[in-house]
Amino acid sequence: MICVLLAAGYATRMYPLTLNFPKPLLEIKGKTILDWMVDDLASGGKISRYVVISNHKYLPHFEKWVELKRGQGFVMDLLDDGSTDNDNRLGAVKDIEFAIDELSLSDDLLVLAGDNVMNFSFNSFIDYYHKKQTTCIMRYRVPGLKGPCKFGVATINSEDLVLNMIEKPQVPESEWAVPPFYIYKKTDLGLFKKGIESGCKTDAPGSFIEWLCKQTDVHAYEMPGQRFDVGSIEGYEKIRKEYKGITK
Repeated sequence: MICVLLAAGYATRMYPLTLNFPKPLLEIKGKTILDWMVDDLASGGKISRYVVISNHKYLPHFEKWVELKRGQGFVMDLLDDGSTDNDNRLGAVKDIEFAIDELSLSDDLLVLAGDNVMNFSFNSFIDYYHKKQTTCIMRYRVPGLKGPCKFGVATINSEDLVLNMIEKPQVPESEWAVPPFYIYKKTDLGLFKKGIESGCKTDAPGSFIEWLCKQTDVHAYEMPGQRFDVGSIEGYEKIRKEYKGITK
């Protein structure tokens, strides 16, 4: 399995902290956000290769980080999607398609937004995928959820099958929120191009799942722990003080 880390965003809500520095490389408890993610995955031995997708503006920062990780034994590629600011960004779905095409990726893909902090291991998500053998998403319940939402919301049946998914709905159909963590079955990778050509939105990564779940089976794994919000400077400072690492 290959891990694709989406790190081409501009984190404009966290300016000036991220004006000239990428959010995924911000430090929490002595490690960058990306370090927490890839070090966890390495502990499970289930990922053979990592692909980091950067924008052009922040590329030098990621070049230094990737070189350090390669020195630690990680097999890692770094891609520049060519965007230079928030107005000409490709969007997450096109970034994934870009990585598939640029590197001729043909293995199962674990795709993670590279600016998230969790207290649980992603290795259990990979185990779940191997049991289901379909493209999989993650979900967590938000009791009493009301819109408008800043995340995807999925409708799930009793067997974890995704019946419907709407990215950032005004009126959510369920209480199941979907974070930006996905495992795409290798046989579904060719559908990225078809989905985009069919009018799938490309900015948020969940938009492709919204289209894909109507084409093939997609299952949803219940998140085993907590995901922490790094969407603001205040949120980041709170996590820096309170984060206790991966405990689940």
